[in-house]
Amino acid sequence: MHIAFFTNFYLPVVNGVVRSVESFRQELTKQGHNVFVFAQEDNGYQDEAPFIFRYPSLSLPMQVDIPAVIPVSTFVNKLLPSLKPDVIHTHHPILLGQAAARKAEELNLPLVFTFHTQYREYTHYFPLPQEAIQDFLKDTIGIWLKDFMRKCQHIVIPSKSMKEILVRDYGLQDRFTVIPTGIDLEPFRKVDGSALRARMGWKDDKVLISTGRLEKEKNWPVLLRAAQKAMEKHLDLRVVIIGDGTDKKELEELAQELGIAKRVTFTGQLPFDEVILHLKAADIFGFASVTETQGLVTMEAMAAGLPVVAVDASGTRDIVDDGKQGYLVTNDPDAFAQSLIRLLDSTENMKKFSANALKRAKTFDVKNCTRQLVDVYEQAIKDKRDEQYVSIQESRKET
Repeated sequence: MHIAFFTNFYLPVVNGVVRSVESFRQELTKQGHNVFVFAQEDNGYQDEAPFIFRYPSLSLPMQVDIPAVIPVSTFVNKLLPSLKPDVIHTHHPILLGQAAARKAEELNLPLVFTFHTQYREYTHYFPLPQEAIQDFLKDTIGIWLKDFMRKCQHIVIPSKSMKEILVRDYGLQDRFTVIPTGIDLEPFRKVDGSALRARMGWKDDKVLISTGRLEKEKNWPVLLRAAQKAMEKHLDLRVVIIGDGTDKKELEELAQELGIAKRVTFTGQLPFDEVILHLKAADIFGFASVTETQGLVTMEAMAAGLPVVAVDASGTRDIVDDGKQGYLVTNDPDAFAQSLIRLLDSTENMKKFSANALKRAKTFDVKNCTRQLVDVYEQAIKDKRDEQYVSIQESRKET
């Protein structure tokens, strides 16, 4: 099968969408399919994999240097038909998502869309704080997303809780499948974190690690405030946060204000192999985000054998069973701290949750997830031939 991926973000950018795209690209290739990736240009970066094609892009004036793709390319316009794709799979609804939809229509190809992000939770990036304007933006984004999904043959949803949101809030009725991003477990088996622990001087400390963009929606203050409370009892607790973003300085100042700055390390962005190494060197994974569609970073932490303490929210609750791989808590620093202390107090639970986390991670093996994705493509091809599209129930506002 020939599959065209369209994504606004790809290597060298590191985020959950990129890891999903790359994970599926690698495994689809191993299973005998040809995957063509259409993504943003990044000056100076050389692709090692074949069949990676770049759209022009602009650098945005942000603290995190992520290029904004320009969804116009005469080169791609000429190239794509010659590749003879069987299906177009977009990982975003905007920019290259719009280009993907146009190409699917022009070439009479099925369009598949993965709903990676809770887009309506990102309206705070618009400098319009008034509640009425924020509500208007959320409603507008919702209507626009419904229109985009109606152009598709199938929607891939990373988690059951996200499926419930799409069915309830967007009126999604049919032609959708829950497929989490698969994990290649082999790199996690090969890595030993003891040397890193020694190099970092962590010794016998209990290391709480977390990963993600340093942005408002990731809810980092809850994690830091909970850690500060837990450190009052467990003086050997330290926090390691992997990632970068516009809130980094603010979070560093919060750690200073809480009096725990010497026990908190902000590593910045790390290559994925270094992320795995740090996870394997840690003792507990903490996560406070409430906007996840899947909780990929939590899955990766579990693949490293880490027990979890996390806010009970969409994405996370799909992969962590409270009291089995760790603890799910309310979105409150006190509740988070209580569960963290409870875990630190019990060596037995630390070991039990670690073993359960490894067992649970095996259910997300990338081979199985990729086979499910191929089944979606085959169904989408059939549905396109029959002129069948995703059905969205219309709300009263739309009629």
